Amino acid sequence: MKAKLSIFSILMAMVAMPAVAGWQYDGYYVNDGYYVDDGSRFVIGFRGGLSIARAKMKNEIGSLYTAFWVNDETGSVVSDLSYESAGAPSGYSVAGLGNIGDLPVKEDFKKNVFVGGASIGFVMPNNTHWRAELGYDYISETEYNQTPLLEGDLHLVDGVADVVHVASTAAKSTVSTDIVSAMAFYDFFDGKDKKMNQFIPYIGFGLGYATSKTTLALADIYGDLSSDASLDDFGEKNDSTGGILKFYNPTNKDYYPSSNNIALVGAIGASYGIAEYTYLDFGARFMYLPKITWNIANKDGSQHREWFSAEKVFYTNLMVGVRFEF
Repeated sequence: MKAKLSIFSILMAMVAMPAVAGWQYDGYYVNDGYYVDDGSRFVIGFRGGLSIARAKMKNEIGSLYTAFWVNDETGSVVSDLSYESAGAPSGYSVAGLGNIGDLPVKEDFKKNVFVGGASIGFVMPNNTHWRAELGYDYISETEYNQTPLLEGDLHLVDGVADVVHVASTAAKSTVSTDIVSAMAFYDFFDGKDKKMNQFIPYIGFGLGYATSKTTLALADIYGDLSSDASLDDFGEKNDSTGGILKFYNPTNKDYYPSSNNIALVGAIGASYGIAEYTYLDFGARFMYLPKITWNIANKDGSQHREWFSAEKVFYTNLMVGVRFEF
């Protein structure tokens, strides 16, 4: 919340800057002794609406091998820790070793959440169809929960089975994204001045810098992770549950590293003049981020390991707002 308030404060300070610094977008210049309006205007806007988030989810575990047993009669497969406390399982054969890092994430990221934002900028002098804006958008926190998180066919080695169908881990997680962007817009209208009481279509494009914060609570509900020593620093084992690893799962987003991306930003929509230099804005903003990563962490947050990620993240923000040009 402090980060979002700081960004909003910067935007407000920039709005007040003309009066403080002694300069202004008065839109006039002198030509042969006459004041001529060059069309330039200072712009400030506010908006909010629905963000439709879509992304392809990817397993980022890497190399993490575990052993599997196969029931000699039914063919069902279990992980090694399911029977570890009871010793070698009767009626089971070694199915083989499989890399959990090869399993696909079961479900892609498909969420609808709230988005809000604000912008400041100016209409270009002597070319009023163009305007440039610096904007900030906040895509609110949403959950991504999956049980199982990973599921699919797994190739095994050193056993009686070549391929088995495996489910692994459960995840409860969140993600929120802040984007600061610089954009250029083109308004489609005839003449030099925008008309009142009519829709004026526009398109926009630009670049942004996005920071995505995630949390992850992970559970080894199938017992297939706990035999790998590389995970020992990320949780504690409990003898009462057969040595199943209980992961450390803090909910503080500052405990985890943020995913930072250069974002591609586009916009399409229309504004409607309701008063002089006051416009309602109806439009969609499209934001593309290469990757957002979820991590597990050790007890004090000094070590992290990537667990899964959202790749090719695409936000479609359907927004309504108000824009002032003065």
